[in-house]
Amino acid sequence: MSDATSPATGARADLLSAATSPAWASLLPASPPDAAPRPAAVLMLFGVLDDVLAPPDAAVARDLDVLLQKRATTLSTHPGQVSFPGGKAEPEDADVAATALREAEEETGLDPSGVEVLAVLPELPLIASNHRVSPVLGWWRHPSTVAAVDHAETVEVFRMPVARLLDPAHRYTSVRRYGDRVFRAPAFEVDGTVVWGFTAMVLDGLFDAAGWTVPWDRDIERPV
Repeated sequence: MSDATSPATGARADLLSAATSPAWASLLPASPPDAAPRPAAVLMLFGVLDDVLAPPDAAVARDLDVLLQKRATTLSTHPGQVSFPGGKAEPEDADVAATALREAEEETGLDPSGVEVLAVLPELPLIASNHRVSPVLGWWRHPSTVAAVDHAETVEVFRMPVARLLDPAHRYTSVRRYGDRVFRAPAFEVDGTVVWGFTAMVLDGLFDAAGWTVPWDRDIERPV
């Protein structure tokens, strides 16, 4: 595979543009003023697949993908959810990009030297686990083999074709109840793999900012 000649590399420019878009900040919620969350980072890593293709009429290049993982069901926070690689910052981390790359290597076995950090997006509150998360946008210049390293934390690691996430047939509004409150947010389901919550909201915001979003029916609701 040669990522230098792939049509998906045009997505790199779209991602850079999305990261600097004034509209991006408005898509993200602000941290609660009285919160004291712990810093964390996730790696939003895009690259080029060489064997799994999206439909030929897709909204983006057929071989563009994003790295995701499925968390173990035994974890105390976000059990069983699909997420980006990432975790809490450690004192030895030079910055949030270092946190994201270290955590991604620990969880998926990827080689950080093959990742180009494009941008650090505005931090987001993850109230359920009391973290302040910085999404680190990356481009996979030299993809390496990935797999779940510690099955106590991650049970599966996979590269999802972006075009499949953007397919309107794979999109819906998730509905979750917290006591008397009802929380609605964008979600995705591809071949039984459900992406919802924080990860889905960040992907949805990035896709909008990059100009990739295909109109989808937000009136379709499913409980999570």
